[in-house]
Amino acid sequence: MPKVTSLMVATSGLAWAPGSSPSKLGPPEASSSPPPQHDCPGSIFAPWRILPVTTTRQGGATELHALGDYGPDPKTSHGVKLPPSGPEPSGRAPASAASTWRAPRPARPRTRPLRLPQPGPRPPPVPLRPSSAPRPLCVRSDAVPPSSRPARPATPPLPPPRPGRAPGAANGPAPLGVRAPARRPTPGRAGAGGAGAMGAAEPLRSVLWVKRQRCAVSLDPARGLLRWWPSPGSGTSVPGADACSVPISEIITVEETDSHGKDYSSGKWQKIEKPHAFTVHRVRRARRHRWKCAQVTFCCADEQLCHLWLQTLREQLEKLTSRPKHLLVFINPFGGKGQGKRIYERKVAPLFTLASITTDVIVTEHANHAEESLYEMNIDKYDGVVCVGGDGMFSEVLHGLIGRTQRSAGVDPNQPRAALVPSALRIGIIPAGSTDCVCYSTVGTNDAETSALHIIVGDSLSMDVSSVHHSGALLRYSVSLLGYGFYGDIIKDSEKKRWMGLIRYDFAGLKTFLSHHCYEGTVSFLPAQHTVGSPRDSKPCRAGCFVCRQSRQQLEEEQKKSLYGLENTDEVEEWKVVCGKFLAINATNMSCACPRSPRGLSPAAHLGDGSSDLILIRKCSRFNFLRFLVRHTNQHDQFDFAFVEVYRIKKFQFVSKHVEDDDGDLSERGKQRFGRICSHHPSCCCTVSSSSWNCDGEILNSSAIEVRVHCQLVRLFARGIEENAKQEFRG
Repeated sequence: MPKVTSLMVATSGLAWAPGSSPSKLGPPEASSSPPPQHDCPGSIFAPWRILPVTTTRQGGATELHALGDYGPDPKTSHGVKLPPSGPEPSGRAPASAASTWRAPRPARPRTRPLRLPQPGPRPPPVPLRPSSAPRPLCVRSDAVPPSSRPARPATPPLPPPRPGRAPGAANGPAPLGVRAPARRPTPGRAGAGGAGAMGAAEPLRSVLWVKRQRCAVSLDPARGLLRWWPSPGSGTSVPGADACSVPISEIITVEETDSHGKDYSSGKWQKIEKPHAFTVHRVRRARRHRWKCAQVTFCCADEQLCHLWLQTLREQLEKLTSRPKHLLVFINPFGGKGQGKRIYERKVAPLFTLASITTDVIVTEHANHAEESLYEMNIDKYDGVVCVGGDGMFSEVLHGLIGRTQRSAGVDPNQPRAALVPSALRIGIIPAGSTDCVCYSTVGTNDAETSALHIIVGDSLSMDVSSVHHSGALLRYSVSLLGYGFYGDIIKDSEKKRWMGLIRYDFAGLKTFLSHHCYEGTVSFLPAQHTVGSPRDSKPCRAGCFVCRQSRQQLEEEQKKSLYGLENTDEVEEWKVVCGKFLAINATNMSCACPRSPRGLSPAAHLGDGSSDLILIRKCSRFNFLRFLVRHTNQHDQFDFAFVEVYRIKKFQFVSKHVEDDDGDLSERGKQRFGRICSHHPSCCCTVSSSSWNCDGEILNSSAIEVRVHCQLVRLFARGIEENAKQEFRG
């Protein structure tokens, strides 16, 4: 079997170096000394060049043949015969052995790499690799050492694309998937264009079929956008006004579609044989801030292209880490019209299944069932809690999560000045109640499908919570309305008439309006100096609200000053005091909008600015009070009255003039159903001892309370009301 070794070819002869120290062969003038030894096999020595050779024994003589890259090359092969000699264990020819040699041809300069063949049978000749293949050994007779080489010229830029064709577009009518060339990363800079960020700078473009129409489809991971537009000609055209798009964050799921059962034998479908398809389930915007689940199916003839799109889209969806995977669901079967369970099973559960969200469902059996369950259960395995019901059901979940979080953090919620710890779990609201004020104020509608889609895409919205204390004890938490007087009397009277259904609120409201009671007391409040807005600035809270973001930053700066400046901001700031007779005292953390009052009680109230809007309605006539109530249903300024005062505060206290809560006085007031109307002063109202507080639909009998606003204490599966929400595109 031939033995492979190496051959050093000088400009005037040959040298055979089977070992580590080569021996010179040829005339004495060929070379005076062997080339220097180097550790790197790719080193270049002038005037030597290294070639692989084979040694064979024929008739007692040793013959050397220089090889090409993968076998003998007649143009570069040379033969050298050696005299017979005894076998040497090391395979090295003795330096003093006589030798005969034949002058080789002048070797032409070659720049292509040479690869040493593996021991064993000689492989058949194969074509040379392209120039882009790795070069294990560079052989040049005129090369210079690496230290003195000139710098390699910079790589020339890529040629510009052909006119009328986008880079990476398909070159013909066939639906080919093409990756656009990625930008070269800057040396020493780690960015999104690295290998770890798949497709961060590599848009995917193809020509697919959508609804029997040839379309150009583009996926841009850097922008997080999927687009498609009609492209009747060859290649991918430029998107026009009829282009459709959907953010990747609003794609619910992507699944492969079985298109073999459909008829594609007529029309334009004759161009596609055995089509493969995939369906994108996405969010479609409708009127009045509603979201709908829509589908769009893309077809192509190439199965590999279909799988490429499926894999790429799924990889992009897996990067959305804010989406929930496992949820805890509480259903109130008695709230509203008693349709909570039916709404969840028909509208919400199928969407959760489509999005691969697993749920643990608990149907509540009594009041405060959800709150008690959250205290006892292990909630660490869930990504969020969903409540199906009205504002009362949401209040139960809210109290359970906040109480569980404070207990785990070791915070005493009974201390009015305690800094509460925010909850890690988000709350989702599926509206199934009578008013659904919280859902309407945070999403813009009370549609169950819309709320379910906000949960699926993983939206997050931080919201303020107010703590209500009395005599050093926590009474409740409030997120929407805390009302005294008019709204307190309505909720207290309606609780006695639950047998009337939802009409009980209208009946109790009419009765309370005709009674026209007013209450005397003192309101002390601490103005919110950190906020950048005003209750009358006509800037409602919307998605990505600047006021909420800026107010939170300023509030954190104030807290740092009080912490490191060793000063109490509550004592430095000046409290304001308002005394008098009031028809109603309302504190709202949100607009409190609902279908009957689209703008709410305080249209400019913000969800996460760390403040509350305090609305004081002083004693006035029935007619003026009716004018004020009508303003809640139209677009006029409801605070534009002399008897209405509004302040943006972060703390307030109320003390009734009659601190004692005498049951006899309350029973006596109950007998006077419609109040006392004076004959001489028909517009006057009668002063009553005390009323009750309406805390998010629950009754608080203690009139003297202390309220503090906690900035962004909880998070919801929502994004806020979208300003000028885009209507649905074509497709």
